[in-house]
Amino acid sequence: MKRPVLILAAAAATLLSPALRAENFPSKPVTLVAVFGPGSASDTLCRVIAQPLGTALKETVIVEDRPGANGALAAQFVARAAPDGHTLLMGTNSPLSAAPFLTKSLGYDPIKSFTPVSRVGSFTLILVVNPSLPFKTVKELVEYAKANPGKLSFASANTAGIVAGETLAHWAEIDLLHVPYKSTPPAMQDVLAGRVSMMFADLTTSMPHVQSGALRAIAQTRLQRSALYAELPTLDELGVTGFDLDAWAGIVAPAHTPPVIVTQLNTELRKIIDSQDIRSKLGNVGFEAFSSTPAEFGGFIEAQLGKWGKMVKDAGIQPE
Repeated sequence: MKRPVLILAAAAATLLSPALRAENFPSKPVTLVAVFGPGSASDTLCRVIAQPLGTALKETVIVEDRPGANGALAAQFVARAAPDGHTLLMGTNSPLSAAPFLTKSLGYDPIKSFTPVSRVGSFTLILVVNPSLPFKTVKELVEYAKANPGKLSFASANTAGIVAGETLAHWAEIDLLHVPYKSTPPAMQDVLAGRVSMMFADLTTSMPHVQSGALRAIAQTRLQRSALYAELPTLDELGVTGFDLDAWAGIVAPAHTPPVIVTQLNTELRKIIDSQDIRSKLGNVGFEAFSSTPAEFGGFIEAQLGKWGKMVKDAGIQPE
């Protein structure tokens, strides 16, 4: 009789363990993983949110940068972490929307490997060029590229930059040399130095250089103008009809994270993200903040997969 009793006790402990973990959450520091390196928009976003989230949870929130493979390395790391709420990913369109169509082998599933917690908001991407180049509009850029084949290049530091650059080249039927980077800061430095002609960059890293005159802004990528840069026209307005690339961010946990932990995280994150203080701080670095329920975020991720898959296909980009 002892053996069956022990087996039943072990089974009961296994069933109760998720509830016990949830009840004790957090029981140690929480790690918030950024998909790109120091100085990137992803890293900046994590650092703005980490402190108030730590205060709300009464536990330290550590920001850990894991750049590489357009965010896939960070996503893979979190997908394999324990589903106890102590390891979270600041997911973006790079690992969760575009990478599945740009990379042959990911090591995770953007839907099945994660539990959505909350959206955080959207990055506004703008096309910036080195001011030494003799064009100020998309029309002039296209004319210059056709008159000077092989002379223009674009840097990318994420999948949004890749897809935007290749989409523009495909639409305009021009030759743009793609120069990939692991993160935005080094890519930006080469555009500033004139070693690369242009890039699609987030407002967080590009606006200080645009305001100083070190870079020239030509257009933004969303279908409707961002309130953060209302005077800059969209690519759709400038003739690239239907161009609508919205770079986004949101927090996900590993799959099978207990619902009670997800609810707790969502409740605290929504208070933080929707607060005027945090919205203002993120707005100052070029990010439009807004939250969501886990279900809303899950539906959004699924919809974005379809949207980005079509953009990658239409641009003729082959997975590597």
